[in-house]
Formats: sequence, C-alpha cells, structure tokens
Amino acid sequence: MLDRLIRHLAKNGEDVKSPTVRRACGTFSSLLGILLNILLFAAKLLAGLLSGSLSICADAVNNLSDAGSSVISLISFKIAAKPADREHPFGHARIEYVASMIVAFLILFIGVELVRGSVEKLSAPETPLFSILSIIILSASVAIKLCMGLFNRRLGKRIDSEVVLATGVDCLSDAAATGAVLIATVVARFLPAPYNAYVDPVMGLLVAALILWAGLKVLNDTKNSILGEAPDPETVEQIRRLVAEYPEALGIHDLYVHQYGPGRIVASLHVEVDGKKDVFATHDTIDLIERRLQQECNILCTIHLDPIVTNDERLDAWRQKVTQMAQKIDNGIKIHDFRMVPGPTHTNMIFDMEVPFDCKKTDKELQAEMAAAVSAEDPDFFTVITVDRF
Repeated sequence: MLDRLIRHLAKNGEDVKSPTVRRACGTFSSLLGILLNILLFAAKLLAGLLSGSLSICADAVNNLSDAGSSVISLISFKIAAKPADREHPFGHARIEYVASMIVAFLILFIGVELVRGSVEKLSAPETPLFSILSIIILSASVAIKLCMGLFNRRLGKRIDSEVVLATGVDCLSDAAATGAVLIATVVARFLPAPYNAYVDPVMGLLVAALILWAGLKVLNDTKNSILGEAPDPETVEQIRRLVAEYPEALGIHDLYVHQYGPGRIVASLHVEVDGKKDVFATHDTIDLIERRLQQECNILCTIHLDPIVTNDERLDAWRQKVTQMAQKIDNGIKIHDFRMVPGPTHTNMIFDMEVPFDCKKTDKELQAEMAAAVSAEDPDFFTVITVDRF
C-alpha cells in the first residue's frame, strides 16, 4: 500500500532514492502533518480550556509545535531537492539533518516548558473538570497520532529520510503522551479530593518525560548523521562484491564512504593490482569499476591503483609471517601495501596495518611491537609501518 502511494505521488515512484520522489513523499508527509496537527491543536485546546486541565493544554501546544516541525520538514525537502551548484558540489541533501536537529530542539523545548508548568501546578493544585468531550478528543488524538507515527516511520525507512523518521518518533511519543493524559483525566474523575488535584500535574511530568525522551533520541540520531557514521555494511559489501567481479583486482583496502545526505554517497578506495601488468589496461579496468559503481550503485567513487609484486616467494612468505605476527597482537588486524626494499646494510620492510577502532593499543605501541617481532625473526629488517584505523 505504501509503494502504491509513492507511485501515485511521483512518476518514477520505484526509484525511492530519486530527489524528485523523495521530495514528493516528504512534501505529502509534511502537508499531512501540518493539517492534522493544527486540527488536533484546536480540538485539544478547546478540551483543555473547558476542563481546566494543564496536561491537555500542554498536549495541545505540543501539537502546535508538531505543525511547526512539519513546516520545517516541508522547507527542508524543497531545499534538499535542489541540484548541486558551485558552493555545494555534492548537493543540498544534508539540509534534512539540520531540519531534524531543529525538530529535536523544538520537541525538547516543549518538554522543558511542560516540566516547568507541572512543577508550578504541583505547588498549587486544582481539580480539573471531567468532560466527555475531552475523553472523545483525546481518544481520537491517540488513534490519529499512532497512525501518523507508524506511517512516517515506514515512509522514512522507505525513502531513507532522517527528518521523516524524526517525525515518526515524535508522533509515536505524542500518542503515548496523549494516552497518559487520557488515563489521568479518567483516574482524576474517580479519585477523592484532594488527591485528584495532583493527578494532572503528575501526569504532566510523565508526558514531559516522554516528550524529552523523544527529543533526545531524535537529537542523538541526527548528531550521528552530521558528525559522520560508519558506512552501512550493505553499502560496503555492495562495493566489495562489484570490485571482486574483476580478476585484475587482487585486493582492496582503505575504503572510505561519505554520505552527503540520503542518496548522495561518495567513496574512495585502493585496489591492489599486479605491478607487472600493462598499466593502461589496468587503468581501463579501474575506470570501468568506477563507472559501474556510479551507474549501478549511485556511488561516486575514486579508486587509487596500488601495484604490488606477485609471484615472489620470499616476499609472499614474509607477508604471511608479518600477517601472523600482527594477528597475534589483535586478530582483527590486516596487512596491505607490503613491500621490501633491500639496501647495503639492511632491508626496509614497508607495510600498512589496518587496525580496528576497538583495539586499545596506541599506534606507537603497535608499531613498536611489530618492529620487535620482525627484528626477533631477522635483525637485518627495519620496519616502516603506517597504522590505519577502521
């Protein structure tokens, strides 16, 4: 059903990474959010004023802020769809991360204000009036917000949109918060005085906690996207699988993947090739790999060609020894760019070590341990080691 809706919103709806499709879906989600949140704000404000309930009024204001968040989302999708230009050569898709952060701060602001109001009311509690209209409005709000949350979560995952996912999280937390207000309204009706006067501010604090939790979650997810995260394992595997289709590619390393917003992936890697092969033929293969990655995977990739020595028994034997030495230090370490340069007094053994981030040893400690292990095997070898973390 969701795919049918996406196809209805955009002509090439199957391509969910297309800026046109993402903009159409994001615009629909934002406009729907603006309309429904304004209606919920008006209905809850009426119910809150009639019953004198702080938590219902606060819930109404929360819906108004959600409408504002949807306006921000609408603007962000319009900007994100703009093509690349001189100032922004990788496009404008990262504006969605900024929009998600603004939404997170709006959610947190509402939560803090609700805490303040609830604390004030605890010091001077008032018994809210019970209203059937309030019960109906709150029940309808829970159902609407739950549907909106599930819809936005599914849509956000489908089009890989941080801001739509943030909206989904916000809607689901709103549904829980409104549900808590509904329970408080019913419970206060049956509790004796003066206890019933404390239900509303206490439930206001609970609603505030739910709102603050949602805001912090959105903020944390967005922060990771802005700072830069480890690449998606599926993307890494996709690159490795395509490169492995070519027998000329003897190995790959130093793979870096950068995401400039959804659907804007830039990557670089080193591909090891036989140094004895014709450089023009090998370079043509590298060009072909880069072209396929862009056409088939939508990844703009730059590949560095690394010529290596093959069919050298002595070098191969030492490469294997050094790999075993490194894995005794940490099983996750990998060796690449291995070469030996003989001299009149000693031989330089030059290589890179790929070391996992969770290895606690410093680069200097790793270099010293490897140098000592190689020297113990043959004191005529000097090591020149570059440590790469991955």
